[in-house]
Amino acid sequence: MKDLFQRWVFLSFVFVFMLAILTACGTDNGSTGTVQGEGTDEGAAKVTGEVIEAFPVTITDDAGREVTIESEPQSIVSIQTSNTEILYALGVGERMIGVSDYCNYPEEALSVQKVGGQDMDAELILSLLPDIVFVTTYHHDTHGNILKQYEEAGITVVVTGSASTFDDVYKTMGMIAQATGTSEKADEIIDDMKDRRAAVEDKVKGITDKKKVWVEVAPAPDIFTTGQNTFMHEMLEAINATNAAEDQDGWVKMTEEEIVQLNPDVIITTYGYYIDNPAEQVLARDGWAEVTAIKNEQVFDVDSDTVTRPGPRLIEGVETLAKIIYPEVFGE
Repeated sequence: MKDLFQRWVFLSFVFVFMLAILTACGTDNGSTGTVQGEGTDEGAAKVTGEVIEAFPVTITDDAGREVTIESEPQSIVSIQTSNTEILYALGVGERMIGVSDYCNYPEEALSVQKVGGQDMDAELILSLLPDIVFVTTYHHDTHGNILKQYEEAGITVVVTGSASTFDDVYKTMGMIAQATGTSEKADEIIDDMKDRRAAVEDKVKGITDKKKVWVEVAPAPDIFTTGQNTFMHEMLEAINATNAAEDQDGWVKMTEEEIVQLNPDVIITTYGYYIDNPAEQVLARDGWAEVTAIKNEQVFDVDSDTVTRPGPRLIEGVETLAKIIYPEVFGE
C-alpha cells in the first residue's frame, strides 16, 4: 500500500510539472507568427514591430464598396503606376507579382510581370491568382465584368480613385496601407512628406515679389497647362509662386498668343522624357522673345512623375520647383 501511495504521489507531480510546461509554451508568443484573437471576432493579428496589424480588416474603397481583406496579402498586383510606387514605398515590393505596363519606378518594378494597363490582361492576372489586385475607378466603370471574375476566383479587388491634391494622396496611401497591413509605415511616409513641405513653406513665407510660373505639360503645337485642382497648382501655391494659369481649371489647352500675354517669369516643362531639349525648343519659339522667362532664360524641364503622379515622390517635386524658381532662397 505504501508503494502504491508513493507511485501515486510521483505520477501526480509529473502531471503537474508537464501541465506547467505546456501552459508556459502556450502563452509565450515570442517574436514571430500570429496571435489569435481571444474573445473577439478579429481573428489573427500579425505582429509588425510594436504595432499589431489585425486581419480581417474592412475598408471602403474609392468606388464606395466595402471590401474585407481576410488575411494579410502575400501576393499583389497593381494596375496603376502611382499605386505601385506607394506599395514599394510601404515596403511590400517583394510581394508584387504583377504591375501595369507603365510602371517604371522604382527600378525593381521593371522586372515584375507586366499585366496591361487600362486594358488589363485578365487571363494573365487570373493565372497569377494574386491575393489582392489594386485597380482604378476607370477599371471599375468600364471593366466590371472582369473585376467580378477576379472576385469569383478568390482575388480581393480594391478600387482607387483619381487624386488631385496632397490630401487625396494621403488618403489613398492610408487605404492601401490598411489593406496590406502597413499602416505604421504609411504614417511615417505621410509625416515625412508633411514635414518636408512645411520646411519649404517656412523658407518662402517671407517672399513678397512672387514669381509667375507657366507650366507646360504638352509641347507645341497643342500646348497644355495645369490650372487649379492639379498637383502643380498646389505645389506653386506651397512655394509662394503664382500659377500663370490660375484662372483655369484642371488640364487645359491654350494658344501661344494667350501664353505670351501672360508673360511668365519662369517656364516649367514636364515632357523631357519624350521630347529632346524641351527648354531649347521653348527658348527658340517665334514671337516669344519679349516674354520675361525667355529673355532671362528661365526655362527648365522637371521629371513629370514627381509633379503629376499621385505618390510619395510628389514632395520631391515641391522641393525641385522651389529650388528652380527661387534659387536665391534655397542657395542654388
